[in-house]
Parts: sequence; C-alpha cells; structure tokens
Amino acid sequence: MKKYMVLCAGICMALTFTSCGKSSESAYRKAYDAAMANGNNTPTNTGYNTGYNNTSSDDIPVVTPLNDQPVTNTRVTDNNDNVPVRTENLTVVNGSGLNSFSVVVGSFSVKANAEGLVQRLRQQGYGAQLAYNSVNGMYRVVASTHSDKASAVASRNSLRNTYADAWLLYKGN
Repeated sequence: MKKYMVLCAGICMALTFTSCGKSSESAYRKAYDAAMANGNNTPTNTGYNTGYNNTSSDDIPVVTPLNDQPVTNTRVTDNNDNVPVRTENLTVVNGSGLNSFSVVVGSFSVKANAEGLVQRLRQQGYGAQLAYNSVNGMYRVVASTHSDKASAVASRNSLRNTYADAWLLYKGN
C-alpha cells in the first residue's frame, strides 16, 4: 500500500511539472502571432499586447528634460573617535623612539622574524621600528609613528592595502 501511494505521488508530480511550461509557451506564441497579424512587424518591448500599432508619434510619452544643477563640494570630516586603539607599555629595541600613536603591522614572539619584517619595511621606505612588550613577550613591528591620532589612522588605512591586520597602538607611560 505504501509503495502504491509513493508511486502515485511521483506520477502526479511528474504530470504537474511537465504540464506547466507548455501552456505559457503557447500563450506567448499566440500573443506574438496576434501582434504580427495587427500589422506591427516588430514586436513591442512593453510586455503586453495593446492591440494597436505603436509607431505613431502621438503614442510617444513626453518626458520633462533634466535640468543640470551645479555640484557642491561637500567635505566629509572623520573625527576618528570610533577607531579602536590598543594601549601597551613598550620598550624600543631597534629605532629612534615612538610617538603617542603608532601603526603596528606585525607581532612576533620570535625576535628574528620581527627583525626580518622591520628590514623589509625599511627597504620599502618606511621608518620601521621594533618594540618589545614585556608583559606578553611579543615583539611589535611599528611601520610608522605619529603624535596625533588622525595622521596615525590615515597611515594605518594606507598600510592596510598590504598589511590587512594593521592596528593602532597608544604608547602608555
């Protein structure tokens, strides 16, 4: 009994899906033939049959011309208040010293790996420095250091093209 019900359900589903496409296809064909019979030799793009030829100039809708308006310069100022900043006490291992805000592009537990990134950054023209956080034992590779947060954020944003995980560091006392 169960097999018979599953078989009947399958046949009903097959009939349902096969009969759907034929009726709409024939309806479109009838509409197309009717449009061609009315003398309209080019099918319309309106999506429906209006029953008359759309080639007269009276049927063209009137559109109001677009008036060009001057573009005003709008300056958007970012206050940088919502940019996250980490605070750490660091000791400079290799470099001239850190300002208040620094852009960190790498953190390493092995000093040699950190020094390799510092050398690569210096070859690219950055004033890279190496700092050590004794609390967590990590070497921080600082690509640039700034006295204000706005310039540090701008530097971080440009460095994120190459170093996606770049972040801001505030040097604690």
